[in-house]
Amino acid sequence: MPDHLTNPSSGDPSGYSHRDPRHGKKRWWIWVLLVVLAVVAYYYYQHQATQAAKSAAPPAVRAVPIQTATVRKGDIGVYINALGSVTPVYTVSVTSRVQGEIMTVYYREGQMVRKGDPLLEVDPRPYEAAMTQAEGQLAHDQAVLNEARIDLQRYQLALSRNAIAKQQVDDQEQAVLQYEGTVKNDEGALANAKVNLVYCHITSPIDGRVGLRLVDPGNIVQANSSTALVVVTQLQPITVIFSVAEDYLPQIQQQLRQGHRLAVDALDREQLKQIATGSLLTLDNMIDTTTGTIKLKAIFPNQDNSLFPNQFVNARLTVDTLHDTTLAPVAAVQRNAQGAFVYVIKSDQTASIRTVTVGTTDGPSAAVQGVAPGDIVAVNGFDKLQDGAKVTVQHGTDSGGTGGSSGGGGGGAGGTKGSGSASSSSGGKTN
Repeated sequence: MPDHLTNPSSGDPSGYSHRDPRHGKKRWWIWVLLVVLAVVAYYYYQHQATQAAKSAAPPAVRAVPIQTATVRKGDIGVYINALGSVTPVYTVSVTSRVQGEIMTVYYREGQMVRKGDPLLEVDPRPYEAAMTQAEGQLAHDQAVLNEARIDLQRYQLALSRNAIAKQQVDDQEQAVLQYEGTVKNDEGALANAKVNLVYCHITSPIDGRVGLRLVDPGNIVQANSSTALVVVTQLQPITVIFSVAEDYLPQIQQQLRQGHRLAVDALDREQLKQIATGSLLTLDNMIDTTTGTIKLKAIFPNQDNSLFPNQFVNARLTVDTLHDTTLAPVAAVQRNAQGAFVYVIKSDQTASIRTVTVGTTDGPSAAVQGVAPGDIVAVNGFDKLQDGAKVTVQHGTDSGGTGGSSGGGGGGAGGTKGSGSASSSSGGKTN
């Protein structure tokens, strides 16, 4: 037998030797490693199963945060919007009616003047001399006339006594008439000299504001020249001229026939700020056939001089007022292919689509049909809202259903035609 199978000195009767103890130790570590791998595999498959279950489960529904407003009853005005230009009632280009040198300029550029305030003075000395000459000529001719009248009385007395011929009396009567004509002519020359002297002192013909200085002392001016010496523009009151489509003419005329005063607001370029408030003054006498519009003129007190000549403003004419109308914020109204709608927030804090019909609108408010006063509507968060969606209302953000008019009307009663468009505005009056 081979040596590795027998070991006579071992005392083992079978004649075989024992196995190496290191061989059993390696087998133990293999079993430990298998157990660890089994545990890791178990937990791995458990984790995968949990993730799969989570993926298969429906996602949690999150509430959409929104702000809301309340639909209310109120009054809303119907307006016609148009672009207008501020036009002074009076604009005077002052020129000289006499010739001479400018001695004094009394006004300051941009000064507010009253009627009769001095503006300029032309050298009056030549006209004072002319007036003195006219006065002297008048005195001379009046003395000649008086002498002729005395002679006429003498001739008439002598004729009564048959001391002279009647022809001599007749000739003296005609001489008196001639001298009377001469005196009247002298009186006219004197009056003309006085007027020319008055023209040397140029005053403001109206109340208003003077423009920039156009002449300086020492300049020579010509009589009846077309070159203005100063321009005076009346600012109080002032008017705004604007054009509206001829379609609105019957509605405007009906209000005027009933004696109603139609208010007109002047708004800034963005139609957000009200500059001034006035009233409709008159209509033009014909329609412009090239544009299909008619011109209207409104007058404004302009006590604060907020309107300036030739300034462009947005004119807003009030033609009617709708009372007890359901008002909703314009921000709440959305549109799709089917038309206008709003999201009404129900008591269970879910959103419900409600189809509405939008009437007159202006700024933050619109007259609507399809909702009732007291309904709560969403005013933002529309990118995430849908019918039946859960919402979270942010308290303290109710913007209300009626707001002050901001002038920007758009799309209400009648749209746009020509240079005028119909819109409406809430009058800030609610029930």
